[in-house]
Amino acid sequence: MTRNPNMREAILSAAELLFSTKGFNAVSIRDIALEAGANPGSITYHFKSKDGLLLEIYKRHCGPMNKRRIELLVAARRVRDVQDRLEAIVRAYVQPAFSSSSDLAGGGARFTRLRAVMSAEGNAVVGRIIAEIFDDTTNAFIEAIEESLPHLPRTTIVWRSQFLLGALYYTLVSPERVTRLSRGEADGADMAEAIEQLVSATVASLQASDVDHIDGQSGSTSRPAKPSAKGVAGKRKENPAS
Repeated sequence: MTRNPNMREAILSAAELLFSTKGFNAVSIRDIALEAGANPGSITYHFKSKDGLLLEIYKRHCGPMNKRRIELLVAARRVRDVQDRLEAIVRAYVQPAFSSSSDLAGGGARFTRLRAVMSAEGNAVVGRIIAEIFDDTTNAFIEAIEESLPHLPRTTIVWRSQFLLGALYYTLVSPERVTRLSRGEADGADMAEAIEQLVSATVASLQASDVDHIDGQSGSTSRPAKPSAKGVAGKRKENPAS
């Protein structure tokens, strides 16, 4: 390939493309160099290692995304009405991930695909990078949800936040499936609609009744009776902070 004068950016772009399609483990420094039109020494010069290259990819995409998420979260936590506040918190998490790849705030579909592939591989290096980049921001959102839903255990909120992340990945990576299964009545590429649908579904999930732990002897799971709307309203009056 012809050498790119902006070699650092060419290497980052090539690595992102290869990691998003083949995974981290299957891609070598030589593969990245060939795709970028570089020599392997350029990669080690700029990024030290393949691990360092992946970390830089995450930082350049997720730095702006996490910064925007926290800005929106700060505003969301000021909302007085508990229902509106919860919706604002979820939207603060979801919306920045739908930013276009051109402004790098969230990275668009290719970086989302890379994140999904990296998570599925279970590589220890990838796990450390994901923890470094996301855990502080994610914990801030979990704590904000806890304040809005104080009756839910943190573990339940963590589970449901994990489901949100999976839905977010799939929505960004496979929008055409929505169009196909709706027989064209919905446009999976309509990001504004996708955000609203995802926020609505996540809020409903978060507000669902909790489940008891599985009975170790019988293997059955019992569910508590769903509180009535009157009961929930009563709790909110008793605890305005909820």
